[in-house]
Amino acid sequence: MQCLYEWDFNGKKNSGVEEIIEKNTKEFGPGMDDIGFVQALVKNIIENVDKIDPLIEKCAPEWPLDQVTIVDRNILRLGIYELLFGNYEEVPPKVAINESIELAKSFGGESSGRFINGVLGTIYRELGEPLKNDVSKNKKEEK
Repeated sequence: MQCLYEWDFNGKKNSGVEEIIEKNTKEFGPGMDDIGFVQALVKNIIENVDKIDPLIEKCAPEWPLDQVTIVDRNILRLGIYELLFGNYEEVPPKVAINESIELAKSFGGESSGRFINGVLGTIYRELGEPLKNDVSKNKKEEK
């Protein structure tokens, strides 16, 4: 999220993305040897921002994209990317939504969690609620 925030704040210039990722992983993920996941996630979100941003505008029509706080906007980009393009085996849709809400509660404003929940919930429902009735392996084993 920090990398997306910085990219967005600096005018969405793709030329400095690699440096942003490297700087932020050193600062916020010391000892992190493999930054491949972060690189792929950030780059893929940026590559798909033209598909992601219209969904934010559609699902929050009362909030033009440039009026959505930069934190909320990038949490939504991250969550929407996970819903649309993510690997559901790695990050199930409900987990992606929950993680986005937690990021919003931690880093956003007072109503950010509700806002993120509303937008991502709308998109999740429009996708047909994938894995809605999925039972994890642990719950299956308990039964």
